[in-house]
Amino acid sequence: MSEYDSDILTWSEHQSDLLRRLARGEKVNEQIDWENVAEEIESVGRDQLHAVQSLLRQALIHMLKAEAWPESRDAPAWRADAFNFRTQAADRFVPSMRQRLDLARLYHQAKRAVPRSVDGRAPLPVPDACPFTLDALLSDE
Repeated sequence: MSEYDSDILTWSEHQSDLLRRLARGEKVNEQIDWENVAEEIESVGRDQLHAVQSLLRQALIHMLKAEAWPESRDAPAWRADAFNFRTQAADRFVPSMRQRLDLARLYHQAKRAVPRSVDGRAPLPVPDACPFTLDALLSDE
């Protein structure tokens, strides 16, 4: 079992040390674990994309609940939570994510996550298709 499989923290510290030493022009006797380094670098981007998707999905869920039950005592909290999730998504968003974010899919998932009733009341109708653009969701308004 490699260090990568048994202790990723130690592995990552060791690999970053080797890479920094190489960058300074130092000759190192140990071989860099290139395959796993490449995999980890790739996963950093995927993790950031997944984080933005998750935050947008949570924002949409809260926005839908506030729209479906506008008179609920929880509606102001849902709107505030939606704004906070949108702000966090905007903070993590980078332009290259735009082509990878499927807003229609996120909206569909959010719609499915909305409860069938709140406080014993059925929801008001909400749009079937996402009524928001990505830019609107990521804006400060």
